[in-house]
Amino acid sequence: MNSKLSLILLLILFSLNGIAQKADDILGVWYNEEKDGKIEVFKKNGKYHGKIIWIKDNTNDDGSSPRIDVNNPDPMLAKRTIVGTLILHDLIWDDYEWDEGEIYDPKSGKTYSCYAKLESKNELFVKGFVGFAVIGRSTIWTRAN
Repeated sequence: MNSKLSLILLLILFSLNGIAQKADDILGVWYNEEKDGKIEVFKKNGKYHGKIIWIKDNTNDDGSSPRIDVNNPDPMLAKRTIVGTLILHDLIWDDYEWDEGEIYDPKSGKTYSCYAKLESKNELFVKGFVGFAVIGRSTIWTRAN
């Protein structure tokens, strides 16, 4: 098989993978990239959200537990526990990705615009950004079994 034909077949295969995805394929439990947290993605009122359901180190710097959201700029929210915190908000399915949402980073206390797309059945590409999606931080979450 010549290289041009191989490339064309490969491109078709990747494009069919994107087409075959369904909105609810994002549902389930995902490890963050560092595998020190699990996020449960669920659907509510037609939008997709995610909350932290487990963290590896659930102890605060002073030794108390459970870990609280100390980096949150809102004094009331800075008292909440990390486990149970909603970090993905209002993602909307748009044919091949989930977008128009927000993601909260408890490590920095900042909230960013967000979109996500499946790289494979068990890998979720998540990008947080301010302003333009070209500039931002991306990560890969892995489906937890």
